[in-house]
Amino acid sequence: MIFLFGACIGSFLNVCIYRLPLNRSIVTPRSACPSCGTLVRFYDNIPILSYLLLMGRCRHCRASIGLRYPLVEGLTGLCALAVYVRFGPNAQALINFAFIAVLILITYIDLDHRIIPNHITLPGIPLFFLASLALPGITWKETLLGIIAGGGCLWIVAQTYWLLTKREGMGGGDIKLLAMIGALLGWKGVLFTIYIASAVGAFSGLLIMVIRKMDMKLAIPFGPFLAVGALLYVFFGETLTNWYFSLRLL
Repeated sequence: MIFLFGACIGSFLNVCIYRLPLNRSIVTPRSACPSCGTLVRFYDNIPILSYLLLMGRCRHCRASIGLRYPLVEGLTGLCALAVYVRFGPNAQALINFAFIAVLILITYIDLDHRIIPNHITLPGIPLFFLASLALPGITWKETLLGIIAGGGCLWIVAQTYWLLTKREGMGGGDIKLLAMIGALLGWKGVLFTIYIASAVGAFSGLLIMVIRKMDMKLAIPFGPFLAVGALLYVFFGETLTNWYFSLRLL
């Protein structure tokens, strides 16, 4: 049931991923086939199952349906299940799942359009700051410092890159995203996220450049890497950072 709940949320995320960058309502109209415009019936809108039964095609025009739709639904369902197993049936699990759902939404929008919409991150900063007050093991001072550190770190990096190259190397969306991450995870979460995102991003960038024959001007969105770092912190970060700081104090 937890997985099915998450998959249903993933189905809604698919709507948001498609419509938000186009400034379209996420409530109306009903979902329709982008090829023939036929409204999707409720029995053709069951997460994952409908895609499998229709063999990835529209029932009416037989146009192909992107594999991303069941992937987002399945990923969100698995994240819901993982949060439930890790934190149990409580407010902490619900808050962390909402946070992860927003990260999934931002990741796919950034991959598609190279943007991170302000109307997701800007409301997310105060909302997740307030939500953090219900979480154990973190204080409002830590999350407030997380907002400042999250936004400030990437702003300094972006300004430094601009001064050195006269080119924009990091968009304002990444800065606001990291501030939103800090609003829930605190300053330790920000440091962990930056470290993981930088390591994974650097490796991925080198791999892509090799594949693309050392194209140094290739633009790679950084938002998905920040999302990966934050996701890992939700499940493992506190344990790893506490272990790290305990070693530093020895």
